[in-house]
Amino acid sequence: MTSFIWDCMFTGKLFKYTTSDSVETPYQPSVIESYSDHVINWFYIFLEYGTYTSPVIVGFLYRSGYFEPEGLLTLSKAATTVGLILVASYCLRGYARANNGNYVKFLSTLKKTQKNLTVNAKQELMKYDFEFKSWPVEYKCTQDAREVGRRIPKKPSYTSFLQFIWQVPYKIMAYLAIHTFGIRLIYPGIVGFLQMLLDQGLRQGRSKLIEHYRGERFKIETADKNYIDTMFVDKRNASPNGNTLVVCCEGNAGFYEIGIMTTPLEAGYSTLGWNHPGFAGSTGRPYPPQEQNAIHAVMQFAENKLGFKREDIIIFGWSIGGYSASWAAMSYPEVKGIILDATFDDVLPLACNIMPSWLEPIVKIAIRDHIDLNIGEQLIRYNGPILLVRRAEDEVICTRPNDISSNRINDLLMKVLSHRFPCIFDNLRLRLLLEYLSGAQADQEEYVVQFNIDDRLCYSKLQSYMSDNSKNYPMRIGEDWNDSEKVKMALFLAKNYMIEYKATHCVPLPPDVFRKPWDVAVENDFVHL
Repeated sequence: MTSFIWDCMFTGKLFKYTTSDSVETPYQPSVIESYSDHVINWFYIFLEYGTYTSPVIVGFLYRSGYFEPEGLLTLSKAATTVGLILVASYCLRGYARANNGNYVKFLSTLKKTQKNLTVNAKQELMKYDFEFKSWPVEYKCTQDAREVGRRIPKKPSYTSFLQFIWQVPYKIMAYLAIHTFGIRLIYPGIVGFLQMLLDQGLRQGRSKLIEHYRGERFKIETADKNYIDTMFVDKRNASPNGNTLVVCCEGNAGFYEIGIMTTPLEAGYSTLGWNHPGFAGSTGRPYPPQEQNAIHAVMQFAENKLGFKREDIIIFGWSIGGYSASWAAMSYPEVKGIILDATFDDVLPLACNIMPSWLEPIVKIAIRDHIDLNIGEQLIRYNGPILLVRRAEDEVICTRPNDISSNRINDLLMKVLSHRFPCIFDNLRLRLLLEYLSGAQADQEEYVVQFNIDDRLCYSKLQSYMSDNSKNYPMRIGEDWNDSEKVKMALFLAKNYMIEYKATHCVPLPPDVFRKPWDVAVENDFVHL
C-alpha cells in the first residue's frame, strides 16, 4: 500500500485517456489533486527563476543582512515552511490520485508496461496522454557522442600565462552567466514558465501527430543519462518519399509538437522529431555535449530501432537546430543530405550583436568556452549534399535590421563553398558572391542572366571532374580556368546550394519549398573521408 501511495505521489500527470469505445476523455482531477499540482508546479517555476536570477538574489540578500545570524535564521524558517508545504502537497496529491479510479487504472497499465514492454502493452499505454517522465524507456544509447564525432580543435583564448591570469575574472563571470541566465537566453525553450504557457498547445500538437499522422512516441536514453522525447511517423508504405527518413532538429524555442515536423510530413517523408534536452518531456540542458549525445542517440535509434539505413536519412535543421543537425551530418557522413533553414554560421556574432558592447569580452569567453555553436566549422566537415534556405525577411539572424546582406546564412554559404571549391571561390569571387547575396531573389536572377550562365555546361564540368577524380572535398576544379569561367561556376553553385523563401524567421516552411539537397550524379560515386 505504501509503494502504491508513493507511486501516486510521484508518477506523472494524466491529461486524457481513451475509453473502451474509442472516445477521448480529458482526465478530471479532484479539487485536492488540482490544487496540489498547482502548488508543486509553481514551486519548481520559482525555483527555476531563483536559479535564473541567483546573482541578483544573492546580492540583494547579502546587502539586506540575510547572511548574518538573525537573517540566516529567518531564511531557514522560510525554507522550512516552504518545504513543509511542498511535502504536504505531494502527500495530498498522492491521496487524491489513489482515490481516483481513472488514475488508478492508468497507473496499473503503466506499471505493467514498465515491467514488460510488449507491442500490445504499448498500444494500451498509448490510450493515455500523460507526463513524459513516467514513459518507459524504449531505446538506450550507451555510446558517448565523443566516441563517434569528429573533434574540432579549439583555439585558445589566450597566448600567454599573463593573459590567462588577466582572463580569470572574465572566465568566472562567463561561467556564472552561462549557467544561470545565459543558457536560458540562448535556449528560451527550457524556461519552465514558457513551457507552462505552451503546455496546452504542445498537447494538442502531439495529439494531432498521433491521431492524424499516426505518429508513435518513444523515450530514448542517452549516454549521459538524459531522456529524449521523440515522435516518429512512418510513411514507408504510404508515400513515394516514405523510404527516406527526415530527422528534424528544432530551433531554440521549438518543440516537435508544434515545430518543423509537419513540413517533411506533408511532403510525404517518414519523419522523426525530437525535443532538445530540457525542452518539454526531454531532460537535461542544451549545452553542446548534451546536444551531441541527444542527436547521436536519435540517429542510433533511427538506424538500429526503426531500421533506416544512413543513406536513406536526411537531416533537417531550423535556426539553432542547425548545430545538432550539422554535428549529425559531420559524424554520420553517409547520410543522404542536410537541409538547414534560417540558420547561421556561428552564434558569437549574433550574441555580440544583441549584448551591450562593454560585455563583449565576457560574451566571447562565455560562448567559446561553454556554448560554442559553430555550425560552419561542423558543416564543412560533411562531404554530402547540402541545401541552405534563406529567409528573405529574417529578423532574427541578421546583424543589421532589414539588411539581407547581414543574414548570417550568407556567411555559412561562403564558408561551405570556399572550403569545397577553393580554386573557384578566391577573394575576387567571394566579393562577387557577397554582392550576389546582398540582393533579393529577383536581383540574383538578373545576375544569372547578366553573366549568361549555362546550367547544363556547369553541371557537365562538375560531373566530368568528379568522374575523373572523386567527390572528395576540397576539390581542385577550376585551377586552370579564366575569370569568366570561375564567375559562372561560382554563381551556378551558389544558386544550387541555397534557395530563398520570402518570409520571416518563424513562418513554417511550406512542403513545396522542402526538397532534397542538390547533388551531382556521377558513375564512380565515391568519397574519401
